[in-house]
Amino acid sequence: MDIGERQNLKNEIEGIVDLILNDYSQGRDVDQLDVFNQPDRDSVVDIVKKLLRILYPGYYRDKVYRSYNDSNRIAIIIEDVIYNLQKQMAIAFRHTNEYENASDDTLTCGARCITLEFFRKIPHIRELVDTDLQATFDGDPAAFSKEEIILSYPGLLASTINRIAHELYLLKVPLIPRIMTEYAHSVTGIDIHPGATIGRYLMIDHGTGIVVGETSIIGEHVKIYQGVTIGALSTRGGQTLKGVKRHPTIEDNVTIYAGASILGGETVIGHDSVVGSNAFLTTSIAPGTRVSIKNQELQFNNGNF
Repeated sequence: MDIGERQNLKNEIEGIVDLILNDYSQGRDVDQLDVFNQPDRDSVVDIVKKLLRILYPGYYRDKVYRSYNDSNRIAIIIEDVIYNLQKQMAIAFRHTNEYENASDDTLTCGARCITLEFFRKIPHIRELVDTDLQATFDGDPAAFSKEEIILSYPGLLASTINRIAHELYLLKVPLIPRIMTEYAHSVTGIDIHPGATIGRYLMIDHGTGIVVGETSIIGEHVKIYQGVTIGALSTRGGQTLKGVKRHPTIEDNVTIYAGASILGGETVIGHDSVVGSNAFLTTSIAPGTRVSIKNQELQFNNGNF
């Protein structure tokens, strides 16, 4: 490339840079330039990974924190997460009406209080997670051990992260809970909104493609297979539906097999029911009901197609 060509390329690049920078001046939401005005996704994901070490202290290895004393090792991780979570939380609170015009000191104080309140819930979260682990082990004959489930099952990972995010959701922390569950979604294929209320002993078998909406209520001892949707009938109303119960209620001891769709805020799946594969439900069913699809006719052609 000669001098003239290099100059022409430089001019072209400068023109493109000016074009894009000028496009940022239109005042749209996508024109936000301040990268420090919202939580950092990578930091939130790092917090999730460290919280997993706190919930399962003997299963996730640390590459940074090394100590011969397990109590000291866990204490260092807890302090690290408290510091970084409150930092991200303070940024997130800027997106709420309550803290929109608050001082930095007020934001920091509010974030610190809620972070500490969240950490007091860790024993409760671990209690719920332990029930999910037990349900998964009891319900899967292919499980070699509970260690195998903790280290390799996407269903338990997704439900564990959701248990964390749900507590932050209940504390009205913006943005961060959804970043956490979308991280779980990205690595497991399981999409559970942090607002969903889930009882003890949840088992997610295989898991890929499961969707659970924000206002879903799931009881205890529920087993969900891959490809299940617990969703809304329609979201055409958009933001006008905020706060409305749009997703179903699943009562205790229900099994939902692969590919089933259960939709609507008024839909209740009665306790001890079984919903068969590929069923599509938009109305409630009584307790103890078995829902199945009549076998479709199969055709076999052994000749030419």
